[in-house]
Formats: sequence, C-alpha cells, structure tokens
Amino acid sequence: MNNDGQKIIEIGETEALRRALSVFKPVGTTLVGPGDDAAVISVSDSRVVITTDTMVQDHDFRLEWSSGFDIGYKAVTSNIADLVAMGAAPRALTVALVVTKETPQAWLEDFASGLQSACDRHAPECQIVGGDLASGEQIVIAIAAHGDLESRQPILRSTAEVGDLIVIAGTLGKSACGLALLSSNDETLAASYPDIVSIQLRPVPDFALGLELAAVASSMLDVSDGLSLDAGRLASSSSVSMNIKKELLEGYAAILEQAAQSINSRDSEAQTVSEWDWVLHGGEDHCFLATVSPTATLPRGTKVIGEVIAKGDSDVYLSGEPLSPKGWDSVTG
Repeated sequence: MNNDGQKIIEIGETEALRRALSVFKPVGTTLVGPGDDAAVISVSDSRVVITTDTMVQDHDFRLEWSSGFDIGYKAVTSNIADLVAMGAAPRALTVALVVTKETPQAWLEDFASGLQSACDRHAPECQIVGGDLASGEQIVIAIAAHGDLESRQPILRSTAEVGDLIVIAGTLGKSACGLALLSSNDETLAASYPDIVSIQLRPVPDFALGLELAAVASSMLDVSDGLSLDAGRLASSSSVSMNIKKELLEGYAAILEQAAQSINSRDSEAQTVSEWDWVLHGGEDHCFLATVSPTATLPRGTKVIGEVIAKGDSDVYLSGEPLSPKGWDSVTG
C-alpha cells in the first residue's frame, strides 16, 4: 500500500467518509440510505436472506499485491456469492472497516470505488447502504449482505437426494493458481499469467448463471474454500455420499497445467505445485456447486461432474476413491 498523501486519521471520520461515499449509487429498493443511524430497504418477500464475511489483512489479503480497489471488489463479490447460493437476489450491503493510522485517504476512496464497481458488475440493484469506520492495528473488513428471495424457496445444503447430478456453475482452480503465482519467489510469474492472477484479485463468478442453477437445484452452495471441502460440507448437511468423476474435471485442470509447470520450473524454492490440487482443493473462484434432479433441464454453461450415490453416510469420492477434504480454513489459514 502506498502511504503517500493525507492519512485518514488526519482528515477525521466524517470528512473521510464524505469523500469516499460519494461514489456509491442509490437503487430503488433503498428507502433510507447512508447518513442516518440505520438504513431502511424494501424487499418483495417477507423473508430476508442475510450473510456476513470478514477479511483480515495478511490473512485474507496482502497489501503488497492487492490495491484498495481489489480488496473492496473481492469483499463484495464473496458476500454476493453467498446470497446467490441461497437463491436470493442481492439488495443491500453494510460495510464495517478498520483502518490503521497509516492508511491514506486515497486508499479508502479506492476501496470504496472497488465496492461500487463490484455492485455495478454483479448486482446493479444492490446498494451499499451504510457501515462503520474505525482505527486499529491492521485493516479489517466486515460486510453484511441482504438478499430478497422474491417468493422463491431458499436453496439449502441439506436437501440433496440420491440420484441427483452434481453440477458446477463457474470455474475451478483459477483463483488458487493466481494466489500461487502471486506468492512465488519469481516475481515475473504473475506477470506471465495476468488473466489467471486477475481471478484471484477480482473474482468474476457468473451470478446470473448461479441464480438460474438455483432455480432447478435441490441443494447448492458457494465454493469458497475448495471443491473437496465444500462438497464434504454439502454431503454432510444432506447425509449423502457423492462421487465426483475425475475425467469430468480434466478441462479445469488442463487450463492450469502450463502455469503449474512454470512455477515448478522457474521457482526452485517453492514446493512442487499441481493443477489438480488447485482444482480439487483451491477456493475463492466462487463458483456454485449444486445437486440437481436428472430430469431437470440444466442451464447452459453449467457442467455435470458427478452424482449423489447413497443416503446415510457423508462421504465424497473421486472416481470411486475417497476424496479427503482439504482447502482454505478461515481460522487457521
């Protein structure tokens, strides 16, 4: 992070927020926006879907490779993904932000622009309606997101059925590959694969496709922590066993094979990496993993990767072999 320019602490909370909030756009469902003690929004359904997510400096992001814009964009994207995974249309976000005494005002304004850009890209009818700004030892972001079911039933993790197809909407492994490229001791590697790195910095899940999939899914979740780990969560919630077919994942791995070879050949200090580890255990692509009846019509752009095979246990298999759950742990890292 560039520490040049006025610091937020020098300007004060009121003026710092006035400058930053100027980029936020109003939407029709917000009745009372920023400026009062709380916001008021309108939803068409009496049921409101609520989720929250926290990002901590040096645990969930690093300032040496993520700009304020990147971090704001990613924070919004991860929260909207959770709403879409429940079948809800995003309507409002509140953002609580802890900054340090050294955080420049320019960073805050860049962060706010990232928040708004993600809304523009992923959910134009969603508004940032309020939040809080505080000072601490490191940057921390906590977002609460609110969604409208619009008379639909919420899509849960606990309702998969034996015989359902296992379906993916989105990409697998690209974000984890991007993280490996950014973390490499060879700084030229990230520049060699800008399209993959961009998925780590600013994820671009297809939320419209996610909502289409939710309309036919028996169960669904956002793959934020890794396919093996999140598939295990879905299997456990539904008390079913799942068999993912490795051959149906080969396309995801093939896209990342060259990047894995580059890291292994050009960074002698790094541990050997595998494109299959990224596909099976990497998170933050924010694709959607769903189970769908074999009689349903799948949305174009989704991909079948396996089948729900048994009731009672909660096992996940990869082409018949046990698939151990591995991936991102938000507490241990």
